[in-house]
Amino acid sequence: MKKFYHLGILILTIISLQSCMVSTRPNMDFFNTKEYKSGKANFISVNVPVFLAKPFVKHALRKDNESEEVINLIKKVKKIKVLTIENGDKKMLTDFAKHLNQNNYEDWASIKHDGQNVNIQALQEGETIKKLMILVNSDKELVFVDVKGNFTPDDISNLINEASKNEVATNSKNLE
Repeated sequence: MKKFYHLGILILTIISLQSCMVSTRPNMDFFNTKEYKSGKANFISVNVPVFLAKPFVKHALRKDNESEEVINLIKKVKKIKVLTIENGDKKMLTDFAKHLNQNNYEDWASIKHDGQNVNIQALQEGETIKKLMILVNSDKELVFVDVKGNFTPDDISNLINEASKNEVATNSKNLE
């Protein structure tokens, strides 16, 4: 009986770790078309197994003295997908932004930092935000982070405020 129990745990572990594998195919349906696959763009996608990542992320945030609000926000995350596109062009970004607008995503924040543009868009159902799409655009690559969960507008506002506070603190330390 113990052998079957251990075998079952081993099989579940292997299956869960497979979702952590890196792929060269896009993990977002929008980019799974001939138009985007046939170009010179290189796709790298990762599906992050949240149940494995949450403890590590919480530990790292506590180690970096992040606020409990940010740490508690991690508890609300259900799924994360990351897609990086090297040699992507501005048309991809423009087309994806149109796609998000057509699918009722709302702009939450646009931040420019060190030559990169960061856009946060949210898909909201009533008072609950079901999906966050974080787009990072630099000259060399595009990064898309798709986060599913149950967030409130206050959660997102607090996260943006915390990031702004940390940015101001970092800049003031650099000036000293």
